[in-house]
Amino acid sequence: MTDMSLEEFHRNFRSDLQTIIAERVEAGEGPFPSDELVFAEMVMEHVAETGICEAPTVCHWSGKVGNAKLRITGYALSSDETALDLFVTHYFGTEELNDLRDSDATATAGEGVRFLFRAASGNLDAKIDPTHPVRDLVATIRSRWGDIDRLRVFVITDGKTKTKRFSNKEVHQKMVAVEAMDMERLFRHTEGKPRDELAVSFVQSIGRALPCVHVPDPDADYEYALTAIPGQLIRDLYLRYGTTLLEANIRTFLGNKRAVNKGIVETLRKEPEHFLAFNNGLVLVCDEAAFERTEDGNLGLSFLKGLQIVNGGQTTSTIYFSSRDDRTIDLSHVMVPAKIIILKGSQDEARERLISNVSRYANSQNAVKMSDLSANRPFHRELEKLANDTWCPDGATRWFYERAAGAYNVMLLREGTTPAKRRNLKEMVPPKRKLTKNDIAKYHEAWRGKPNQVAMAGEKNFAAFMAALDDDPTIVPSPLDARWYRAMIAKVILFKAIESMIKTKEAKEVFRQGWVNIATYVVSVVADRLGDRLDLEQIWMRQGISGGLRDLLWDWAVVVNAEFNRIAPGQQISEVAKRADTWAKVRAADYSPHSLSIPEIKQ
Repeated sequence: MTDMSLEEFHRNFRSDLQTIIAERVEAGEGPFPSDELVFAEMVMEHVAETGICEAPTVCHWSGKVGNAKLRITGYALSSDETALDLFVTHYFGTEELNDLRDSDATATAGEGVRFLFRAASGNLDAKIDPTHPVRDLVATIRSRWGDIDRLRVFVITDGKTKTKRFSNKEVHQKMVAVEAMDMERLFRHTEGKPRDELAVSFVQSIGRALPCVHVPDPDADYEYALTAIPGQLIRDLYLRYGTTLLEANIRTFLGNKRAVNKGIVETLRKEPEHFLAFNNGLVLVCDEAAFERTEDGNLGLSFLKGLQIVNGGQTTSTIYFSSRDDRTIDLSHVMVPAKIIILKGSQDEARERLISNVSRYANSQNAVKMSDLSANRPFHRELEKLANDTWCPDGATRWFYERAAGAYNVMLLREGTTPAKRRNLKEMVPPKRKLTKNDIAKYHEAWRGKPNQVAMAGEKNFAAFMAALDDDPTIVPSPLDARWYRAMIAKVILFKAIESMIKTKEAKEVFRQGWVNIATYVVSVVADRLGDRLDLEQIWMRQGISGGLRDLLWDWAVVVNAEFNRIAPGQQISEVAKRADTWAKVRAADYSPHSLSIPEIKQ
């Protein structure tokens, strides 16, 4: 990969931002009133793709209580409503990369912290317009405050901060972590180094190095260490990093659910001192490790950087959730056996291959099936190859499947070595034609009649899609073929056309919220009402839809929107869309018959 400076990355990020804005202006979309919110959306999507948070929602609100300013730009709430991230922007919008002083970053974060305080206190409702979507978040914070145990406020900025993690704040006896997601941090992620953020100093955390056995090997591409990690520290690390601590394959297997093993809970509750003897322990990989002599002269492990758990995700999850939900569990006597693989060398591809193999072989010896490790699935590799090999009908452009998070930017960095080459690449593979694994799961499952599942969003819907492939592999051809790929892209085009249509300025009077959910349900209705009669090959050839089909989809979207408002008036569509009975009611609604002149519908 060609080396790129932080300043070049910033310029390219701004270029991507302006491209997206131009596309939305051309499409007549209206719910993004400023460059700042489009920037926020881009960063928040990146944070979710990296696994730092769950599916985010852009939701700008600002107000005052007395002289105190309150503001958020968006949020991400975990599916079990126990982890909440708030995002607040500090946007420069300049061509040059600016330094954001720590004092200004903490002041920006303070606006989000004050919002959180007022929302939890229950005295913010009167300050918010009854139709504003932030009211739903405020109600959730107030009603679920006792259950929320991980709180973070992110300052997202197009500048550069000296500090990435600031001092914690306290809101109603709960600790709130404050972090900056700046250009430098995004750049590190794009370089493929998100693990750098996962670090632990045992000396700082527990006051001492961990006794260990260290097995260096100058001829191997890794070193090896054995140790035992205190259970309380495992809990603290999971609280701080969440599922980001887990290698991506294990994260997908757990599917963001509370993976709690009853046997482990019993040991924690009744025989914590025997945990070390009973439990198989963890397998971790890390990029760096430091050792030092302990007081008794023996070798100790003092520091790990770039760590991820590749085996033992259920043990980690159980320690965290069981000790959180059952206050009688005492982790002070719990020690967790750990095998640590310390990676060597600078070849990113070789290191990632080693991590994948460590994960694969470690998990082949327990209940995690090989088919659960998504990176090893033929589906994703075949789809990636089809995307790279299949050109659009114009012969000059194609779609891009991002099998690994950040692969699109890696491609731009590797091949776009000059401004002209980068510009040509983005014309050949535009950002709007980039598809992630979560995207494919969304579009595929919407067509398969699972709109309430799709409404769960992100990793949760993706995990359900992977489970469906396990239960019934015939829902896709094996191997994937070009005909299936073209039909899949046609479904993407259909979905995007609906979403774009109902987000225009003119449509705002009808469709006030829940655009993605409405588009999802309309696609499910189309699949249900038209099915094979819809000529997906024609949509692929057009790379768009006809005016006649657009008119029909508009009419059906109006019906879907009306059904949402009838089913649960005044409620957030994003929540109503998750209910199974919602799909049953929307599916049974009356939809206008289609015209005989719509070219995409076979007669």
